Amino acid sequence: MDAIAAKRDIFTMLDADGDGVISRQEYLARPERAAAATGRDRDDPLVSLARTAHERVYASMDANDDGKVTFEEYAAWAGADAFDEVCRQALGSLFDLADTDSDGALSQAEFTRLREALGNPLDHANTAFEALDADGDGRIDRAAYLASIRAYVTDGASPMAEALHNSTSRR
Repeated sequence: MDAIAAKRDIFTMLDADGDGVISRQEYLARPERAAAATGRDRDDPLVSLARTAHERVYASMDANDDGKVTFEEYAAWAGADAFDEVCRQALGSLFDLADTDSDGALSQAEFTRLREALGNPLDHANTAFEALDADGDGRIDRAAYLASIRAYVTDGASPMAEALHNSTSRR
């Protein structure tokens, strides 16, 4: 898969209502859904950090500040610089929410809960976990998780992300 197709997959996932734009409300619901899926209270400091990180990402994506991100805006924005400057923190904050035992790694149950909360079908989440758990220890560390997402956004190549986006069926 190439980077444009990968960006299209990610955009489609972020456009939860399928109307062709990512609204501020759609994007900022991500940390709330992850918190709910992991049983975290809205006042949990990790939820606050995730919310703030996602606000920064959305402000960065919405080039014309109209509260709607089109695919063209997203495709022009998404890449290595955006990932390193703002996305890494936001995606890392979601990882931290899912890491309910705070051991720095996600078990398959933690990973699956997070990915389902973010709109990936259960079977895709399970396949993605297997693709990322290269050593078979049943755990995915934060660095590997973020590196896999970065590779998908920048190069269109990531076994984990390809498994997550391997269907047109979205929530």
